[in-house]
Amino acid sequence: MTEPQKLTTADGIPVADNQNSLTAGPRGPVLIQDFHLLEKLAHFNRERIPERVVHAKGAAAHGTFTVSHDIKSYTKAKLFSEIGKKTEVLLRFSTVGGEKGSADAERDPRGFAVKFYTEEGNWDLVGNNTPVFFIRDPLKFPDFIHTQKRNPQTNCKDHNAMWDFWSLSPESLHQVTILFSDRGIPKTYRHMDGFGSHTFSLINDQGDRVWCKFHFKTLQGHQTLTSEESTKLRGEDPDHATRDLFEAIALGNYPKWRVCIQVMTDEQASKHPDNPFDLTKVWKQGDYPLIEVGILELNRNPENYFAEVEQSAFSPSAVVPGVSFSPDKVLQARLMSYPDAQRYRLGGNYQQLPVNQPQCPVMHHQRDGFMALGNNGGNLPNYEPNSAPSTPKQNPAYAEPAIPLGDVAVDRYDHREGNDDYTQAGNLYRLQTPDQQERLVQNIIGSLSQARQDIQMRQLCHFFRADVSYGRRVAEGLGISIEPALLNTTIQAVGV
Repeated sequence: MTEPQKLTTADGIPVADNQNSLTAGPRGPVLIQDFHLLEKLAHFNRERIPERVVHAKGAAAHGTFTVSHDIKSYTKAKLFSEIGKKTEVLLRFSTVGGEKGSADAERDPRGFAVKFYTEEGNWDLVGNNTPVFFIRDPLKFPDFIHTQKRNPQTNCKDHNAMWDFWSLSPESLHQVTILFSDRGIPKTYRHMDGFGSHTFSLINDQGDRVWCKFHFKTLQGHQTLTSEESTKLRGEDPDHATRDLFEAIALGNYPKWRVCIQVMTDEQASKHPDNPFDLTKVWKQGDYPLIEVGILELNRNPENYFAEVEQSAFSPSAVVPGVSFSPDKVLQARLMSYPDAQRYRLGGNYQQLPVNQPQCPVMHHQRDGFMALGNNGGNLPNYEPNSAPSTPKQNPAYAEPAIPLGDVAVDRYDHREGNDDYTQAGNLYRLQTPDQQERLVQNIIGSLSQARQDIQMRQLCHFFRADVSYGRRVAEGLGISIEPALLNTTIQAVGV
């Protein structure tokens, strides 16, 4: 007969009695030395984390994305590298405006957030079940969300606020029309489409960039609720869509979506009648037809809702090589606001939680903070640039092509190119009196002498380039030969 597992505290200490507190006599007070009781109560007080400001109510499932068509001419992303290739995913559905306990059948856009666990890192495609949104400028996002929340005085939903904002924001009309149409209330999460909504970009292995929109077409067919059906269902089963998703997967009725893209070249974008990066607009499929990419299937339910759904964190800033951004203003703001929200909810190390952890090696210089898991980077340097050969280094092979933007281009410009880092430092040295120069040199020697000699040699090159006397005096103080041949060899070796 198998023995039951031993109950322990969070420190691994065996628990002898989980039914009775430690007291002074059968009717006496509870003792503060009952550490098991204190741990249970203290943890209970901390079980809730801040709910998401938007998309608070949600459900999720695990699954796979399988490539069905070749799009390597558009993107070098490895998850699209061959037909038949499978990538694990997590897909979280949600309502937008309601709280965590709100009903699934509200008339509200539905979140459609996919996390692809690729060999090049996590790619989060964070969209909705609609191809557009209410705003095109991110400055208006907090104001819009406030209209979907509760009145600051009555704490009730406020139709005046919603329609006041919409009536003063005509760019919202496209999304409002969708929201109040037949598709405004999906019957379940399985019976609706998903969209990346924003314009993104794809980059191939030749460095060519195209603009792109992502579509997820449900293979279950569209099913929606009328206002009357929604009202009835909100009272009878407020978690109906959450339950439907879980039960369908548990029964082996795995929901699927056909994943497609639309592609637009930069030349086409420049001639497009609308701003192709406007979140309130779609690209006509007659002009930019859907290109099938693969099939997304959900086939595994979470084992624990909090660990795998509530703690899941999505951000459109998580992209992989071959997938990138666009000048979409709202997307640009989300690149900051989403990971910032996750750090608020889950802490600075939220990517280390199992559900968010990439399924590929992770190497960076981030250290410390609440809940830093693993060895916290061990004994490797936590700064860059550094001269330690075993630390992770940047790789120019992953550089993206520049984005033309009028008379300039969006790119990573080398801040050292065209800059003189030595003349002004040398002028400052020469400006000082002999006594000031001597104190400067001695102060530097006192500190630099404690560094390794290879670092000393590298730094001496900078002093010499600023002023020969400056470099010679520091070198002499360090007891280092200053012969020109040695100096030139060092300069060439360290590349400064």
